[in-house]
Amino acid sequence: MKYPGLITVRCSSSRLPNKCLLPFGENDVITHIINRSKHYNLDPIVCTSKDPTDDILVEIAEKNGALIFRGHLENKLMRWRDCCNNFKLNDFHSIDADDPFFDGDLMIQSLELLREGYDMVYPTESSHKGSATVGFSLKTKIIEEACKGVEENQDTEVMWPLIERLSNIKSIVLPEKSKSPYLARMTLDYEEDYWLLNSIERICGGMAPRDEIDTFLKNNPDFYKINWFRNSQWKENQQSKERRISKNQRTYSD
Repeated sequence: MKYPGLITVRCSSSRLPNKCLLPFGENDVITHIINRSKHYNLDPIVCTSKDPTDDILVEIAEKNGALIFRGHLENKLMRWRDCCNNFKLNDFHSIDADDPFFDGDLMIQSLELLREGYDMVYPTESSHKGSATVGFSLKTKIIEEACKGVEENQDTEVMWPLIERLSNIKSIVLPEKSKSPYLARMTLDYEEDYWLLNSIERICGGMAPRDEIDTFLKNNPDFYKINWFRNSQWKENQQSKERRISKNQRTYSD
């Protein structure tokens, strides 16, 4: 696999139940993510859990020609590690199933940058703020190091505090494609997100380049208001998870 993309997904979402199975275009969200990955020459691996609620994801992955790996339910960090070892991956890009309009070209740029000698490439600043264009590129050896001292039943949904505690990591933030990137909330966590993303799919098409989607949003500024108010709530939730992960790690270390 030249550009392995780990599609991190579970059906047991709480804010928007079974969001990866919601109708999207001619199929559903997870099928769209798999097809968009292949459209951009990424090699998709559906990285899910062994929980029975995720059995349907195996069927969908096989039907759509994607590889599948099943691991820990809560411990995403170990799930990534075991998936990489199973497929003998030296590195990978994280594809979040919550981000149906990711920029595949940017993901490949991120992986290529990683291979210049970095251990981790962070998403662009705009993506991190909610525009959801690109994930993280990571070396497998860093994930293996981060798993040391982590309990199997530990919730590592937000694993960055566990990775960033490692010393001597060579990392870089992926540069923006433009000096003034358009910022809209393009990740799927709430019902309002689904309204926006589903509307964009109907208007622009599921495989539309991200630049085309951003241009549409710039020309139709009222669209982003559909869900932008949710972004502050999402950020607070992410920060709360990070604090919990850090607290848990201190507890396990003690």
